Amino acid sequence: MAENGMSSSVGGEARLFLTDDQLRKGIEAMFFAYRGFTADPDRILTNYAYGRAHHRAIHFIKQAPGTSVNNLLSILGVTKQSLNRVLRTLIEDGLVESRVGTKDKRERHLFLTDSGVTLEAELSDAQRNRMRAAYREAGPEAVAGFRQVLEAMMDPELRRHYKPNKEGTS
Repeated sequence: MAENGMSSSVGGEARLFLTDDQLRKGIEAMFFAYRGFTADPDRILTNYAYGRAHHRAIHFIKQAPGTSVNNLLSILGVTKQSLNRVLRTLIEDGLVESRVGTKDKRERHLFLTDSGVTLEAELSDAQRNRMRAAYREAGPEAVAGFRQVLEAMMDPELRRHYKPNKEGTS
């Protein structure tokens, strides 16, 4: 094991060794980072009496305009009843439009309205600003490593919904 306790080379292959305490600190950092990452949008959402489920729905509808309700269910991993409650509110408030499928009339396809696009931009801007500041402070190598860790933590069946851009940034 290397002197820093982090890695060593075995047969030319670098291996990472972390103590339980180092892993616990990483888990704790994730909890506090998530709390910070969601704090700004949470403040914005209170103006609408919305929660994080509304934010996630708006985010993924923006990422894939025309996505089906079933696809959104798959991405979010929530019950149909829970998603329907969120979508009903967003539709009634004029942020999301639901259109009947052209090939299958039973399908509903979701689109953000102009008001929905505006709210999504406000929520995303808040998170982009926080991430941009953190990325600048950490530097490019840390950003690449952080992204690799996040991607490695994704469940394989959910990784297909994640689409980093061609430059390898998300």
